[in-house]
Amino acid sequence: MTQGEKLHFYDIAQKVVQQIRSEAESNAHQMLRSYPGNTNKAEETKTYGIDHPGSTGVIYVMDRAMQNGFTYGDPAWANFGQGAPEVGHIDGCADKPTSVDLPEASYEYAPTAGIKELRSAVADLYNDIYRQDKESKYTYENVCIVPGGRAGLTRVAAAIDDINVGYFLPEYTAYEQMLSVFKRFVPIPTTLEKENRYHIDPATIKKEISNRGLGLIVASNPRNPTGQLIETEELQELVSISRERHATLVMDEFYSAYIYSHDESENGRTVSISEYVDDVNKDPVIIIDGLTKNFRLPGWRICWIVGPKDVVSSMQSCGSFLEGGANHPLQLAAIPLLNPDVYRNEAKYLQQHFRAKRDFVLQRLEEIGLKVKVPPVATFYIWLDLTANPAPIDIGLTFFEECLKEKVIVVPGIFFDVNPAHRRELFESPCHHFVRLSFGPPMEELTKGLDAIERGMYICFLNIYKKM
Repeated sequence: MTQGEKLHFYDIAQKVVQQIRSEAESNAHQMLRSYPGNTNKAEETKTYGIDHPGSTGVIYVMDRAMQNGFTYGDPAWANFGQGAPEVGHIDGCADKPTSVDLPEASYEYAPTAGIKELRSAVADLYNDIYRQDKESKYTYENVCIVPGGRAGLTRVAAAIDDINVGYFLPEYTAYEQMLSVFKRFVPIPTTLEKENRYHIDPATIKKEISNRGLGLIVASNPRNPTGQLIETEELQELVSISRERHATLVMDEFYSAYIYSHDESENGRTVSISEYVDDVNKDPVIIIDGLTKNFRLPGWRICWIVGPKDVVSSMQSCGSFLEGGANHPLQLAAIPLLNPDVYRNEAKYLQQHFRAKRDFVLQRLEEIGLKVKVPPVATFYIWLDLTANPAPIDIGLTFFEECLKEKVIVVPGIFFDVNPAHRRELFESPCHHFVRLSFGPPMEELTKGLDAIERGMYICFLNIYKKM
């Protein structure tokens, strides 16, 4: 048999294997199943009355990395699983505070809705950037300060009534777990297609509201993990639909400053659905954002919910029995950062810096043989389709394990699917051929990690060739 005939036969065999494979034949999938809360067995050993939720993507990924020798700050590793931007100096951006004043009042608990000064600063930021031509303006009563984005989503989830709640896949890894904690409502996912560039269009949302009886929709915009974006007329139409159909929109806008327009002269442009809200107290639109991504201060855990006054009042009540509110001294320290002119400047140079990193990573991936089919136009994530790879590295969870051997961390795609760790066959997930790569880390770490991925791919291909 000639080498060409061998290759042809091998390709046929690969296709057959892909059709019959299941997680039972995958060590990587069985390892995930062995973690508490991730079992597909009918019974687990556990303390009576205490359930164990499945691991979120971040927890599982970092736990497996540490088992392979990763420690934070280790220069030998490249963390492409990082869900945060680099926090160091960026040319053109203001340097971060190095000290925080501690007035005596800051020793006390802050109100569960946050201090009035910071709430007013958030309202003024939205009014200045997005609502200068609007008669209806946000005030401090439209803003609730929360200790992190997850806390914001949890407060919203705690207040949702007995309704159907829609969200779109792939989506931020923690959505499904957070939405499942509260039993009053039914979370209903809708899968977005690669052929449509994972786009959420108004027609789809209108159909989902009508066909599934959705009363509330949760969505990230810009989108995590696909890096796609809803903007301009489509955002305006979403507000109109929510108003007409009496369906509340909860928009996660944590990446609203990471926008990469075709024209670089537009650097500094940011996106928010608040631009299209007519009446801030009547339109059913809730926004969640904070210092975490756009201000590159993830460790501060200062975020906010913006919406109608009645929603903010509800969020205040939820905070009183959930987490008690955000850090008081850091709320005071955050106020000068929200100056609209400072924010515009930050966005401009942030986009210039991250655009260069995005373009570098996309080019290197293509050189390695990992072509990105739907490149990101926002965020700092790349949704990498592995279907062109030979088995077994065409599966996200296996690719993740192979990357760990080369000291690189990525996030398997199944963590962006509904119920990734529950009982259904993981090989049936529409996300199991994907991984998410972050270009949030500094350029030198990206270079090191891509070199390591290239090395790992070469070793995998070599081993596959030897088996032929």
